[in-house]
Amino acid sequence: MISLSSYLFISLVLFLCGIFVMVARKNIIAILLGIELILNASALNFAAYTKFLNNNLEGHIMSLFIIVIAAAEAAVGLGIVIRFFQLRESIHIDDASTLQN
Repeated sequence: MISLSSYLFISLVLFLCGIFVMVARKNIIAILLGIELILNASALNFAAYTKFLNNNLEGHIMSLFIIVIAAAEAAVGLGIVIRFFQLRESIHIDDASTLQN
């Protein structure tokens, strides 16, 4: 049987991969994927703690809410990226500072 520490280690790896992708990449789509990894790590934490500590459905329901929010974030984020690409023909985050004017 897999222990709680195994789930937490996998969640930590997902979280660190998400942070690394967000810091290392200049691509807006890669940054959105990094955010998705971070959200998935938190959903895994909720599900693991619920399974091992409470043994009820509260953490699983919270994980479902996180998945729904991540899907909505992806839809809105990709819509913004598509419009940004239409305006600038680039998806690099450095070009986004010109949109402030």
